[in-house]
Formats: sequence, structure tokens, C-alpha cells
Amino acid sequence: MSKYAAGIIADLIRRKPDCVLGLATGSTPIGTYRELIRLHKEEGLDFSRVKTFNLDEYLGIGMDLSKPYHLDQSYARFMYEELFKHINIKLENTHIPDGLTKNPEEFCKAYEEEIKKAGGIDLQVLGIGGDGHWGFNEPGSPFTSRTRVEALTKQTIDDNYEAFYKAAGIPKEEMPHYAITMGIGTILEARSAIMLANGAKKADIVAKALEGPVTNEVTASAIQIYKGDITVILDKDAASKLKNL
Repeated sequence: MSKYAAGIIADLIRRKPDCVLGLATGSTPIGTYRELIRLHKEEGLDFSRVKTFNLDEYLGIGMDLSKPYHLDQSYARFMYEELFKHINIKLENTHIPDGLTKNPEEFCKAYEEEIKKAGGIDLQVLGIGGDGHWGFNEPGSPFTSRTRVEALTKQTIDDNYEAFYKAAGIPKEEMPHYAITMGIGTILEARSAIMLANGAKKADIVAKALEGPVTNEVTASAIQIYKGDITVILDKDAASKLKNL
């Protein structure tokens, strides 16, 4: 899965060295990022002109390099540790929502403008949350939504605690309850996209997103109305509930 996804991204970079990538965090894309690092170090994949925009960041926290990585749960630190510090991308060309902004509403407007200024996103990397969300677009998010502050649902908080905070020994009550996220409308404007999912625990929600009704209660079901070129990459377990394979 990771090699296939990284291959698509690498092909774009080779064809368009100044491409704009939309990136995601979480456990699913780590393998893809590791393969991109390998391609850079062993095959010379050049990121020097690439620009990136991340989907989201927790509100109220930011990268703190004075902390050990496992205690810094910011998505900015995740991207730095899992990808950016290992490749030749210019950090000024990387964009991650600022969780410490004093004016979230104005920041969100500016983030949208930065994406437009860069020429739009050429390729967006996506995962899928346990309740079917893209980024932090929780159930009920309009398909026309733009970058904004979003309140996190109990399921998202529980899932992220189990995946990241618990292992770091951080109390659950210290988890952020809000995030800045690109909207579904923003994501749908990307010219192409990759969605990755693996494991049996994602099988039901993958089936709902790909074959169920288009509904903002499963925001990833917007994939069915997406007008760009999208590749869905699943393992056998994640694909096990699909009826139309």
C-alpha cells in the first residue's frame, strides 16, 4: 500500500517538480512517508520545489522541539519527524494550520488564500476516520465547508487518545477538543487525491464511504461526488465489506 501510494506521489513530483501536495497525519500514511524518504535518499527524489499543505492541526498546541517527540502531539511535530526533516523540502514551503493562532477565524481565511496563491493542491493524501471523517470534518460537516475550527466528537477524541496520547502517558483530559481543519469543499478542489485505509476495523466505514449513500454524516462519502482523479488504496481487510469489487 505504502509503496503504491508513494509511487503515485513520486511520479507527480518528477513530472511537476513544483507541485503542491496536500498531506495527512495519523498512523496510515507513515509507511508512505517512509517510502518517500527512501526514494529521496536512494533515488534522488527532489522535494526542493515542492509545496505542502496539511489537512489539520489541534487547536491550542504547536510544535515544541524542546520536548521528546512522544510528548509533543502536535501534527506539526509529526510531519517534521516523519517526513520533513528527512528530505530536502524547504520548511518555508510547508504549511500546517497554526494551533497557537490568536485569531483562528482570520487564520483559516488566510490558509485558504495561501492554497489559492500556490495554485491549488495537485494531489491530496487522505485517510479515513473511524466515523468516516476526512481531516477533522466530523459527521454533519457540509460538503461546501472551508478551512475552519471544528469541535471534535467523542469518537474522534477516543480514537486519537488510544492511537497516540495513551502510549505517551498523557492523561485523556489533556487532549484537545478542537482542531483547525481544511473543509470538505477545500479538499474536493484538489486536482487529484489518494485515500488509504487498512485493517478490518476500517472495513465497515470504507464500505459506507464508497458504496453507501452520499451523506455528510459520513464526510468521506464525498469521494463519490469528487470530480478529480482519485485512487483508493486498501488492504484486503479494509476492503472486506465492499460488495462491488
